[in-house]
Amino acid sequence: MGISSRTEKATRVRRLVPPGRGVDVTILAVTAILYSIAWPTLQVTHDVPVPIMPIVSALAVFPFVLVRANPALGWAVSAGSAVVIPVAFDRLPGYDFPWQVTHVLVLLALVLSVSLRCALPVVAVTWVATVLLFLVYAPGNDGIGWGVGLTAIVVFGLLIRWLVLSRRQLAKQEEVSELERARRTILEEKAKIARDLHDVVAHHMSLVVVQAQSAPYRVDDVSPSAAAEFESIGATAREALNEIRGMLGVLRSDGVLADDAPAPGAGDITTLLENTQRAGVRLSWQILGGADAVSATTGLALYRIVQESLSNASRHAPGSEVRVRLHYAPDITYLEVVNDEAVDTTATRASTGGVGTGGHGITGMRDRAVGVSGWLDARPRSGGGFEVVARLPGKAPADPPGGSAFPVTGPAA
Repeated sequence: MGISSRTEKATRVRRLVPPGRGVDVTILAVTAILYSIAWPTLQVTHDVPVPIMPIVSALAVFPFVLVRANPALGWAVSAGSAVVIPVAFDRLPGYDFPWQVTHVLVLLALVLSVSLRCALPVVAVTWVATVLLFLVYAPGNDGIGWGVGLTAIVVFGLLIRWLVLSRRQLAKQEEVSELERARRTILEEKAKIARDLHDVVAHHMSLVVVQAQSAPYRVDDVSPSAAAEFESIGATAREALNEIRGMLGVLRSDGVLADDAPAPGAGDITTLLENTQRAGVRLSWQILGGADAVSATTGLALYRIVQESLSNASRHAPGSEVRVRLHYAPDITYLEVVNDEAVDTTATRASTGGVGTGGHGITGMRDRAVGVSGWLDARPRSGGGFEVVARLPGKAPADPPGGSAFPVTGPAA
């Protein structure tokens, strides 16, 4: 209870007295204390008539009120009164110094404040004028010592000032660097999201289009109304696919990503091939070695490359035979996806909407291969069709536990 009550009291004080007001209150309190000292002691240092003692004491102390608001003006008032007081009033016997101690303290505080806050020309004028003031009025050789001390005060104030400025500039640069780093991270994340969106959504939408177009030929006894329905489904899916491609260039992210779903890997490629075959693609495959021969990062890249290759084949060469050959080795994983020329060029134009796709598929596959220190090439075949060849790094040691050394094959549909 005691700690909480003190915390509540401190909170109420902060509400009543803002941080800037607290400094001002402190300045006023120090000024009042100095004034309460200067007025009674003035009759000990200078021969001043009693009625004007409050005024002379005020000229010596009250400029301290401006130490934060306007230190240059406060210094000017204090220095001016320091010129007038020794001339207008005689010093009492036993006191050789031209000013009261409180007056000197206020003048030094204002010189330091000017060095900290004012422009360099103002600092230079303040320093030179104050040094000359002490050289003229200080008794004996004390003026030289005071000049050295004032110079030290000015240099100290300038060093503190430059240190604070350098810290502020460094903090500002760090803030800019942090913003640039965050912006770059966001851009990289957007590119990754766009690539994954293209790989995942475009693949499944392409399979929907292929299934809808091939259903009247794969399924017996399809009525004309059912065939028209399949054609409508294919057209809607093609339109949605084209809209997704248009959105990739202006992808926006709210920073909330679904990280709970496990990323696919090399072990999921067989399931991908089987699903693609069930969708009506004439697909055959041969897999040598075990999927454990590659790391998780390489496995994800390999899965996405196979997925995109099958999507391109089903989208741009419907009806053609697709052959996949995958060889896992300790040092390198070899992938080859080959498709023949499209059986029906009319269907090819329909699947692409009659225009260039403008997609990111091949570029994304190359980026994924390069991202795991691999290599990928995609090119048309001389006899017609298309092929994708990739070599990705494997993982030592050879034949890891759980890997199969026997080929896994799948028949063409």
